[in-house]
Amino acid sequence: MTSGFWGQAGTGRATEPRDEPLGELELVHAFADGPMPTGVTVSATGRIFFCYPHWGDDVVFTVGELVDGTVRPYPSPELNSPSSETDPDALVSVQSVVVDGLDRLWILDTGSPLFRPTRHGGPKLVCVDLASDTVVRTILFPEDVALPTSYLNDVRFDLRRGSGFAFITDSSDRGPNGIVVVDLGSGESWRRLHDHSTTKAQPRSEFVPMVEGRVFLQRPPEGPAEPVTMGADGIAISADGSRLWYCPLASRRWYSVEVDALCDRERNELAVAETVTDEGDKGGGADGLESDDGGRIYATSYEHNAILRRLPTGELQTVAHDERLLWPDTLSLAADGYLYVTANQLHRQPSYQGGQDLRARPYALFRVAVDADPVRLR
Repeated sequence: MTSGFWGQAGTGRATEPRDEPLGELELVHAFADGPMPTGVTVSATGRIFFCYPHWGDDVVFTVGELVDGTVRPYPSPELNSPSSETDPDALVSVQSVVVDGLDRLWILDTGSPLFRPTRHGGPKLVCVDLASDTVVRTILFPEDVALPTSYLNDVRFDLRRGSGFAFITDSSDRGPNGIVVVDLGSGESWRRLHDHSTTKAQPRSEFVPMVEGRVFLQRPPEGPAEPVTMGADGIAISADGSRLWYCPLASRRWYSVEVDALCDRERNELAVAETVTDEGDKGGGADGLESDDGGRIYATSYEHNAILRRLPTGELQTVAHDERLLWPDTLSLAADGYLYVTANQLHRQPSYQGGQDLRARPYALFRVAVDADPVRLR
């Protein structure tokens, strides 16, 4: 009797076919305790920062820095201790941290713990000088920009335009989605692609997300399961700064829009929307996007435990595929030539599992070497 296709006894090989990993994924940090992280960013000097939004875990601090193997509150415990959900001088619930081209840390505060309605003073963009570890700028969003239903998700920068601009996705599952544009010089902000079809989740008739071989749905402890409806989430800016890429969380498609149009307040919404390009199927549902100086766009693939990238030709490549990439969330391309990614098992949270918490620590920060440098529009 021979083992045939299933392997040969005595060879030391697996007796069944297995899903093979792809790419050299390196563990940087294991989160053995504490809350699940979402965002990660790496400074030009190699400092690593995380954020922990208030989604139900016991979050002692919402922004931290990895120092000697331990994540510590950053820039101080006091800044991580708001007096209320509308405290303009402290961090309420941070979803994203990003280091810009001048090596400053920007903190995007949703002002929405447990996805509650926001009020003025909560949603904000905070700039920290990494040389002094002090806050040097806080930009509050008016209530017609950060809506009561808004969930400000991720941010990218172009510092060459005037005094600099920031672009933020609103991924709300309770109200209009869109992109928030911020003039960093004046502090003024406005919404673009407000409630536009490309910023919304795909309808369930067009997209049924799959994670770990199961349909990914909102599953409350009581009541029927419902489609995931988070909109514009991942965001990346092209190497030349001409296009802003974005994707809804619940979608396999991604899009780009002309940055000139986003920044020109004289253009109406129709004129802005006319510059949108459907960039096609990105190979799976994605949470985070990133770009490099070679014109490539990266996307996490929570459906396939993978990181993909699109070449300027439109070809898709797999950068990494690994069973440990359980919900790859945020991407950060660093000056050391590594692409960093958090894996936080988001889909195993109680809200997606009928009230059961199926997450198993540790959560993880991985990195994979890529032949590229980050985009620095400065």
